Amino acid sequence: MLTALRSLAFMSIFYPGSLLFVLAAMAVNLVAPRSIPRVATAWSRFHRGCARWLLGQKVRVEGRLEDGPYLYILKHESMFETIDLLCLLDRPAIAAKRELFDIPLWGGIARRYGLIPIERSAGASALRALRTAAKAATAEGRAICLFPEGTRVPHGESPPLRAGFAGLYVLLGLPVVPIAVDSGRVSPRGKFMKRSGTITYKVGEIVPPGLDRREAEVRVHAAINALNEPL
Repeated sequence: MLTALRSLAFMSIFYPGSLLFVLAAMAVNLVAPRSIPRVATAWSRFHRGCARWLLGQKVRVEGRLEDGPYLYILKHESMFETIDLLCLLDRPAIAAKRELFDIPLWGGIARRYGLIPIERSAGASALRALRTAAKAATAEGRAICLFPEGTRVPHGESPPLRAGFAGLYVLLGLPVVPIAVDSGRVSPRGKFMKRSGTITYKVGEIVPPGLDRREAEVRVHAAINALNEPL
């Protein structure tokens, strides 16, 4: 019963609150568009606060998060980490599926913030567009964040990495910071009920640029699945 009440409170406060942040970002875009990242970061902190105080979800980071133009590769188990990344890193450039940019109001703000759209069905052209956007972001000193499994996966599962990671690794020539996340234990994909507990980010050993792409894939795949204990 408590879990249900907490989940209902989260839905009732976070989503209406998010709409207010989107409206605030639209207003800021008219007068000071460079301040949109501040609004986005405030929204991320609001989300973390809702998760902490309404759902009872704490956050723990194991390892060191690097500043600057790194390629961050993350496990993807729930919506939590996609929003919470703005709390972890300074204005990260997050690669997101193209469909999200079609959401009314939110999509335009996402573009202005500097999220990177990915057209999954576009093949090589999508990789070229991703590389161009990623190079522009790294020129500004921003980190690139990619969820190489392509979609949220249930906790404990470890599907192979999609081809986009290896291509981007070679093309960008950046050191890779792999991160395991176990958010699916408490906030499983597509479930209304969200449980209390601790969400852990486990930062793996940096994968240097210039390795054979197969070796890089093996290292990254192992690192992002380091928290895959069964439920």
